Amino acid sequence: MEIPSKYLEKAAEQIATLPGIGKRTALRLALELHRRNADELRVFVEALVELKTKTHVCAICSNISDDPKCSICSDEKRNNSLICVVEDVRDIMAIENTRSYKGSYHVLGGVISPMDGIGPSDLNIDRLVERSLNPEIKEIIFAVSPTMEGDTTNFYLFKRVNRPGLLITALTRGVSVGSELQFADELTLSRSMEQRQEFKLAF
Repeated sequence: MEIPSKYLEKAAEQIATLPGIGKRTALRLALELHRRNADELRVFVEALVELKTKTHVCAICSNISDDPKCSICSDEKRNNSLICVVEDVRDIMAIENTRSYKGSYHVLGGVISPMDGIGPSDLNIDRLVERSLNPEIKEIIFAVSPTMEGDTTNFYLFKRVNRPGLLITALTRGVSVGSELQFADELTLSRSMEQRQEFKLAF
């Protein structure tokens, strides 16, 4: 496709680097941004810059926050003896929308996926192991998407954090196998959390 401006082409190329955005969609979005007036575009760009420069990764759970410690970890009413392990921040949002969980979280930053070149060292696992050693932690909940990669991650995590006195559970299979947690409806996710079962290795 012949693009009449090198600046339009450059903008479209950058937009296309976002996940799930193809070249045609990127060009359409670039054209939409070009149609906006300068003030609207400035607000748009400033929001993206602030997203990068003014947010923090929570020092405890790795959630995104406006402060060094996120609002969940700062909430004294939460049950800090529970840690719910999720793939990314979107999963926290999904679980929080159910209003059925009042513990803390731990964001892995993905799942183990050898096909994609992602191994345990690429994820936020060592910090979870460190947190699990705290005797005040009574239960760790695996809330990773029920995919092959998610199951692989759960097995690896179990071997790393399992210790006497620590209950390790996983969501029930109310969330469809092969689907991503963030896309589960609130009722299904809430029931899966409430009916979670003890996680055991199958030999």
